[in-house]
Amino acid sequence: MKNRAVALSVAAALVALATALPASAAPAPAARSVRSGLDCTTWIHNNDPLTGGVDCTNNTGGPITFHADIVCGWAPDVTGNSVTAWPGQTQESSGHCAFYSTGIGHIGWTVE
Repeated sequence: MKNRAVALSVAAALVALATALPASAAPAPAARSVRSGLDCTTWIHNNDPLTGGVDCTNNTGGPITFHADIVCGWAPDVTGNSVTAWPGQTQESSGHCAFYSTGIGHIGWTVE
């Protein structure tokens, strides 16, 4: 009887929590931007909405190293892998949010 009461209390708490949390964030649309000599397009994976990244083309005369900055809702934000794009080359930096994330809310990039 005691176990049933505990189970009902836990179930009620989970229902209350589920209704209090916002719905999962809708995937961010792909965005294209040019800054710091990089022409970049952000993306979210079609089959895994917790994976996203940025594809950047280097439009300068020298190498540029950058990484993706992924905002993961209620989970910790993620820094993508560091990559170097040589002049005229396109490189990709990506990352994956934790399974309990409310979804990718924004993707940007940082030149290192």
